[in-house]
Amino acid sequence: QVQLAESGGGLVQAGGSLRLSCVASGRTFGNLRMGWFRRAPGKERELVARITWGGGSTYYADSVKGRFTISRDNAKNTVYLEMNKLKVEDTAVYRCAADPTGVGLWDSGSWGQGTQVTVSS
Repeated sequence: QVQLAESGGGLVQAGGSLRLSCVASGRTFGNLRMGWFRRAPGKERELVARITWGGGSTYYADSVKGRFTISRDNAKNTVYLEMNKLKVEDTAVYRCAADPTGVGLWDSGSWGQGTQVTVSS
């Protein structure tokens, strides 16, 4: 089982930027598909972005396309989420997750504890 720990959240004004980091430990990181999810109050969990183990394929939710960038450094066991042009509606708890199946069965994998991102108007 891999352990995940996020950092980088905080309070930022609309239009600003933040970079979230997620460090993995406990097992081989390089062959895991990684994702960033968020949950805003009163809303369902949303897959924001995901990246394949080699970094060659990424996915973004429509709501963040062109503003967020997911990347990974397998040598550092870390996945990043660069968030630019933040909007108030991006306010949520962001969690990283590891998918050991490679087919999107995220709940069978590992999750971080989450980091709060708050965007003020």
